[in-house]
Amino acid sequence: MRARQFEATEPELMDRADAAPAELEAALQSLRGLNRYFGSYSLVEHFLQRWITAGDRLRVADLATGSADIPRRVVDYARRVGAKVEIVAVDYQRRTLESARRLSADYPEIVCQCGDVLDCGSIGEFDLVICSLALHHFSNDDAVRLLRRCRELSRRFVLVADLRRGVLASIGVYLLTTFVFRDRMTREDGRTSAARAFSFEELQELACRAGWQDFGAAKFRFARQAIWLEMETC
Repeated sequence: MRARQFEATEPELMDRADAAPAELEAALQSLRGLNRYFGSYSLVEHFLQRWITAGDRLRVADLATGSADIPRRVVDYARRVGAKVEIVAVDYQRRTLESARRLSADYPEIVCQCGDVLDCGSIGEFDLVICSLALHHFSNDDAVRLLRRCRELSRRFVLVADLRRGVLASIGVYLLTTFVFRDRMTREDGRTSAARAFSFEELQELACRAGWQDFGAAKFRFARQAIWLEMETC
């Protein structure tokens, strides 16, 4: 397997402050499609079924939320099972949050906040912290900081999901961005993300460096992977 290809001085296009609004909107739409059809939603809902039950009241954080599609899925699930959630959706890209707020207009449970995910919130403020498809945007050291922050913010559950580097991810992303999700930002960022993703072993090593103990780790379909904490059972 090729080594991780990461260059901190060259952020992905959608992470740049000067990202063109029309291109960013198209990329966010593509990302929602990728999340829906290629595993991110089903991965998150797998854990929601374990952690959210009728009558629950939970405070949730979604870090690097993008257009807040994961928080909307969490709310939809909570409504279905008769639970109550309050979600803080954090992202540093202001234009991205404009889309998140617009798309979440019918979700009063969601509050979108602009902030640095490496230094947001208060210790133990949330019952559940989610970070999906964001870790590969960070250097190794900052990825450790992010994992440590996820653990600090949560008093019960943490879920960090991301791409898994490998041949399947590279080929899949190349084909999808050639024939389906063909806008420029999605094409370039998608292929960059596949090269910047962590391997399954590397992700677990990062968690150990961040001080995670007794955590779960698993591979999922479509080159997805996740690590998680269930503090109630530790």
